[in-house]
Amino acid sequence: MAEAKKVTLSDVAKLAGVSLSTASKALNGSTRISQATRDRVEEVARRLDFQPNALAQSFARGRSQTIGILTQNAIGTWSAPILVGAASYLGKHEHATLFYDAAFDARVLEASIRKLRARRIDGLLVIGDGPHYTLRSVSHSFSVPVAYVFTSTDGPDDATFVPDGVMAGRLAAEHLIEIGRRRVAHLTAADDIAATERLQGLRDGLAVAGLAPVAVHARPDWSEDTGAATATELLSSGVEFDAIFCGNDHVARGAEKVLLAAGLRVPEDVALVGVDNWEGTIVGQGTRHLTTIDPLLSRLGAAAAQHVIGKHHAEGKQPQPCVLVVGETTTG
Repeated sequence: MAEAKKVTLSDVAKLAGVSLSTASKALNGSTRISQATRDRVEEVARRLDFQPNALAQSFARGRSQTIGILTQNAIGTWSAPILVGAASYLGKHEHATLFYDAAFDARVLEASIRKLRARRIDGLLVIGDGPHYTLRSVSHSFSVPVAYVFTSTDGPDDATFVPDGVMAGRLAAEHLIEIGRRRVAHLTAADDIAATERLQGLRDGLAVAGLAPVAVHARPDWSEDTGAATATELLSSGVEFDAIFCGNDHVARGAEKVLLAAGLRVPEDVALVGVDNWEGTIVGQGTRHLTTIDPLLSRLGAAAAQHVIGKHHAEGKQPQPCVLVVGETTTG
């Protein structure tokens, strides 16, 4: 079977009744031709299923249409959904990616930065492993837009895209108030940026109803052990509570085990809310047991990608919205 002849720009120009130069300008978004001419050329291109030569376009525009992506830890829990969101957005906007992973190795990180500087990239995405990690800013090393995702940097003007921790805490408070809970405790990690923001959001949300957390217990990490230990402390304290907002889903799982072992019912006696949407985003389970706050990591990656290709300029910290995902631990 003979291979179909590839449609060229000359074919488009001929059928549209314009010069090759005008056809090129029309398809490259030039404002130096009339709208009617542009519409005619674009209609012909669609009809012929014309696919422009990406390499030729990049030379014509003086841009490579390639975005560098540098991860702190590519196999980390949070990197995959962020990468998917960024790569999907870039693909839809005709940008390729050039990927490097530092794997928590400072020497590999520096070498990757040197390699990226030597390549003709139009922008750079740096994906971290959590806002508690402060990366050295590399923005000054590049003449193209740089965005940082799910991390912090030592550059105050760096465009840094992170989940809105204050909003997460506020959403949890609003939901618990809505279902009639008034004595809300908080179990979380200690000395962590995200934990501090989530607690602030919880306080803000409860304050609207004239309430405050009845207790706050924290341990150094985000594990199930932290949830179990802090829930045990809460039960031993004698404080009355009818809901717990947990700093993340792991803490919530550990806390739930302790509550059930103590003979309490979830959610009848104690409603539970976590953060991260581990079931839906990370594990991909079809169940919806834990009520949680989803940080929408894929949208986080897309927002950062939007910045580096010039669709939206940003400076400084850019907290991104999250959403409440309701499950059995608050509604039964």
